[in-house]
Amino acid sequence: MKLIGISILMIGGLAVPAGAATVARRQWDQQQRIGQGVHSGSLTAGEAARLEREEGRAAARIHRDRVDGGAFSAAERARAQRSLDRLSSDIYRLKHNGRSR
Repeated sequence: MKLIGISILMIGGLAVPAGAATVARRQWDQQQRIGQGVHSGSLTAGEAARLEREEGRAAARIHRDRVDGGAFSAAERARAQRSLDRLSSDIYRLKHNGRSR
């Protein structure tokens, strides 16, 4: 008999399916990258504010998708991953643009 299980990760006290956990983990990691950039001086205050706004919009979209149907569909997960990919490349680009505070 083949056992099929759903991976569950506890994030902030909430049980989240594995696919959604990946998205939540990426959001957390990217927040840490922004904070590290501010702390090290590789992000200016304006750059950090822009990234925070972008992250906030992505988080709001992800939250709407989660609340909408109770779980991520494959299309919603792909849209969330694309949004986080874009944010990740923006974080990299702004941290390495030669500007400092």
